[in-house]
Amino acid sequence: MIAFGGFREVRRLLCVGAHSDDIEIGAGATVLRIVRENPEVEVTWCVLSGNEIRHEEARRGAERMLGPNVSRSVLLQNFADSRFPEDREKIKGFFEQNLKSIDPDLILTHTRGDGHQDHRIINELTWNTFRSHQIWEYEIPKWDGDLMQPNLFVPLDPDDVAVKIAVLRDVFSSQRNKHWFDEETFRGLMRIRGLESNTRYAEAFFARKFVVA
Repeated sequence: MIAFGGFREVRRLLCVGAHSDDIEIGAGATVLRIVRENPEVEVTWCVLSGNEIRHEEARRGAERMLGPNVSRSVLLQNFADSRFPEDREKIKGFFEQNLKSIDPDLILTHTRGDGHQDHRIINELTWNTFRSHQIWEYEIPKWDGDLMQPNLFVPLDPDDVAVKIAVLRDVFSSQRNKHWFDEETFRGLMRIRGLESNTRYAEAFFARKFVVA
């Protein structure tokens, strides 16, 4: 397990999402904080599904989150939405061939208890591929009601909260018809996690193993 001494120690960051808005929803403001505190970080931004429209949203989301100066590699795949269990071996092959060699200092990925089957597969394969790395599992609010009790909180600057919400609002036009995809949802969850961590806003994660340097 890699010891964690703060965001300034993160040289390589790996962000993994099953769908094009997952990283932004689950960890967008945390990413903004990381790149602000450590502009030298190298980011790999990996989205495993999507058509042409969703891929363009993923590119724009990564650009807005990372800014013009952060070194990044954006990896977009087209595994079928909601069919990740059937494609498990192919996705595993992608992890082994394209992600494992990154050797990241911090990984942001889906949580094990997520109600979406695609999200759960990505979590399992992240842990299967990176057995001795620092992995933080982010949460995605949804109809399933699968939010749980996280054990790691990242306090957020209100400006980062505003940027995250603006990116979700402006970039992901394909999702605006969903009844839950709005500012109240995203700000509300960050406010609740802030309450739980004695701050104004926070994003919350599940860290199964955590070593402080």
